[in-house]
This record gives sequence, C-alpha cells and structure tokens, in this order.
Amino acid sequence: MDDISSKDYVIIDNFFREELYSGIKSFFLGKLPNFKEAGIGAHSDFQVDAKVRGDFTYWLDRKRDVQLQNYWDVLDETILIFNRYCYLSLSGYEFHLAHYPSGGHYDKHLDQFENRNNRMISMIVYLNDDWKDGDGGELEIFEKNGTSFLVQPIGARCVMFKSAVVPHAVLKAHKSRFSLTGWLLYQPSSVGTLFV
Repeated sequence: MDDISSKDYVIIDNFFREELYSGIKSFFLGKLPNFKEAGIGAHSDFQVDAKVRGDFTYWLDRKRDVQLQNYWDVLDETILIFNRYCYLSLSGYEFHLAHYPSGGHYDKHLDQFENRNNRMISMIVYLNDDWKDGDGGELEIFEKNGTSFLVQPIGARCVMFKSAVVPHAVLKAHKSRFSLTGWLLYQPSSVGTLFV
C-alpha cells in the first residue's frame, strides 16, 4: 500500500499460491477457444484496431465462472485491504483473461475511458511459465519524470497501478503471453460518469 501510494504502482512476485496459480492457468487454457479479439473504447466508442492492440480476451463473470471461487475470494480481500488502508471506497471489479499471440502488443495508453472514470486500480497477474529475456511482451510503465522501465511478464507476478495516472504499454510478444487483467472499481461500471 505504501508503494502504490507513493509511486503509483507496485510489483509483487509470487502473488498466488501454487495451487491457485495452477487452477487459474488450467481454466485459462480451457477457455482459449472462446477468446475474442480485443478492442479499444467503451460502449458505442468500441472498435477493433490491430495497429493499437493485438490481444484476445475472455471476460470473466463471477456467477458463471464458479471454478474461480478462490480467485474471487482473493479479489474480495484485495478490495478490503485497499479500502481499509487507502480509503478508496472500491465497490466492484471487472476482469478478463488476456492472450497476446506472437506479434501481439498494446500501444501506450491509460486504463480510463473518456466517458467512464470508475477504474481506480489496474491489476495484472501473469500466467507465463518459463518466460525469459528475448520472449518480449514486457509491460512498459512510464513514470512522472519522463522515464520508463520494463516489467517481465513472469508467472504469478502481480502488477497494480493507479488506472488514471500511469501510462503503460505492452511490447510485442514473440510467443503466446497470458495474463489475468482487470480493474478495481469505485462504482458499478454501468453508472458511467454520473457521479464524478
């Protein structure tokens, strides 16, 4: 909590225990045939633009995806901790599985829509075993002082950052890159910008 408050991001290795990690990875691989090409924008602004991003996603649903109950419990605990120590009043989340095939990337962006400002904390957990230098797919985080640094997408590594203030990009992957990605919200996503 201190790191994300002072630096706007935090990186935590071994975020999941081995059993939970293996269960999520197995679920991910089983859902790969159901992934859809990802786009940019929300609602009527949504569009697919492979020049900007080249990943495929499967949106998670707590009521449908009951195999992930232990993961939902971790999310509930994470929200509780943020609300207790950072006073964020988080009230929900939206998450998807993301697959970047070889050549997939995502240009520099913020995790906030122009017409929807409820994403408070971005959260990524990588699901890549035996990832090594040269495989690409690094997360590039741009800092306030104009510098940037790369985060290797190694298995069970979690990256959390403030959605509206941390620009970031995904560099081109040279082999399939898997992650569990989403946002902790301070209001239901359907509310949009009614409460600013």
